[in-house]
Amino acid sequence: MKTITVAAAIILNAQQELLLVRKKNTTCFMQVGGKLEANEAPDVTILREIKEEIGSDAIIEAFLGRFETQTANEPDHQLVSYVYHVTLAQAPNIAAEIAEMKWIKLDDQQTHIAPLTQEVVIPWVRQLLGHC
Repeated sequence: MKTITVAAAIILNAQQELLLVRKKNTTCFMQVGGKLEANEAPDVTILREIKEEIGSDAIIEAFLGRFETQTANEPDHQLVSYVYHVTLAQAPNIAAEIAEMKWIKLDDQQTHIAPLTQEVVIPWVRQLLGHC
């Protein structure tokens, strides 16, 4: 099985909603983030991807860890994600390969969500915010 390695951002707003994006030609919403370039550290990748995808500078608040899940859009691939909790310096705007962006509530049942978001990100945010 092939592996895709990415850095992914957890971005929350004042209403405790999670920012997700859907890339062009895909159906699944996921964290802002993307693939590491050659010899690029994950923390550098996440800041670059945030700027490219939603046009904002960001501050890394915490590194959650390295996680392995299924990919959202590539069959027969394993996803390795370096996940960061970040704060944006500016309001996000769609850029680069992003088709759609939205803030979701943690109990959203309507949005088609990527495995990383469902299995790792939402449980972490619930714990951070003290939700059951």
